[in-house]
Amino acid sequence: MAINPITIILIESFVFALFSRSLAINRVTFNVLDLGAKVDGKTDSTTAFLKAWSAACGSPGPATIYAPRGRYLVKNAHFKGQCKNKAIRVRIDGTLVAPSDYDVIGNVGNWLLFEGADGVSIEGAILDGQGNGLWACKSTGKSCPSGATTLGISNSKDVAINGLTSLNSQMFHIVINGCDNEELQGVKVLASGNSPNTDGIHVQLTTGVTILNSKISTGDDCISIGPGTSNLW
Repeated sequence: MAINPITIILIESFVFALFSRSLAINRVTFNVLDLGAKVDGKTDSTTAFLKAWSAACGSPGPATIYAPRGRYLVKNAHFKGQCKNKAIRVRIDGTLVAPSDYDVIGNVGNWLLFEGADGVSIEGAILDGQGNGLWACKSTGKSCPSGATTLGISNSKDVAINGLTSLNSQMFHIVINGCDNEELQGVKVLASGNSPNTDGIHVQLTTGVTILNSKISTGDDCISIGPGTSNLW
């Protein structure tokens, strides 16, 4: 007996709705406040963010790391995969603040580094690198740290960055290195015109990068293209 095409469409719609609802129900959220983070901008919250990442990375299904409004002091943090799932959402409604003492992260290379973080999406967030002190040190000709990149994405696939603001990075603001299929949209990069080596977005050894609807105003290159870069829009 032939089945009415309308009936088939209704069945398919019902199955899709159940599947979508199942995904939504199964997405677990890890709130950094529940893991010890403080919103005073003075208490070190690095461990709370690393705990949230560890939990999300170890989740077999989609997971969200959530940071509500407030200011979070974070020292250098390495968010490393490979993870059990490729659907980690990092939603930050507040501001992450680097230590005001530039020596704390000045020689670590990256302040915040996502490595092997396939499928991660980073939404919102203001990242304040507090690089003014290091810039002043460099202007004197004294021996100073080289400075840390604010946000590094390394050896990762299918990463999306949406609505992120990077302020006053010690050195480069965002570096995409050794990646594939990355998208940055609605990104804002702001630093003083005399801030040294504060490239906005640096791309190298990477295939498939799209940068859309973004505003970059900094002391060095807005977008710098390194070796091994292809299919960059």
